[in-house]
Amino acid sequence: MSEISPKPGSNRPPRQSRKGLTSTGVRKAGSKSDRSRSREFALQALYQVLVGKNEVSDIDAFTRDLAGFSKSDSVHFDALLRGCAEQASELDALIVPLLDRPLAEISPIERGVMWIGAYELKHCLDVPWRVVLNECIELAKEFGGTDGHKYVNAVLNGLAPSLRPAEVSADRSRTRP
Repeated sequence: MSEISPKPGSNRPPRQSRKGLTSTGVRKAGSKSDRSRSREFALQALYQVLVGKNEVSDIDAFTRDLAGFSKSDSVHFDALLRGCAEQASELDALIVPLLDRPLAEISPIERGVMWIGAYELKHCLDVPWRVVLNECIELAKEFGGTDGHKYVNAVLNGLAPSLRPAEVSADRSRTRP
């Protein structure tokens, strides 16, 4: 039972279940970790870097004033925003060989999500590679286009073995029969 029907004649939408997911399958805000929230804010900030071409320090100040930022991991947000912005060309160089189209044709949301994933795979070794993939897929589902999460999954799944060879190999050998 995922939805509870409204009263007949009511204009209200059906209530959502309390299982931690919205009707579209995205995690509800109350069930997100501090790091998940920091990734969301970092993605919004990176969108401003990609589309608005704004200064990172201005974007940082603006983002910290947004509602809900206090519930995020600000240290992880800093690492993602500044790391991705400063290493944009290096992250693009990692991503481009795995794309099936020119980088200019990639949505800024999917590009930002892939930057976050590539950055975390490369620099945040305390985050397991499967967690990085899952978090990025969730970001793409919530903020990206209809099937953008599938594209992000394919690219980051292709990138993970080169950035975390031992971890990916050990994990995949455990899951094979």
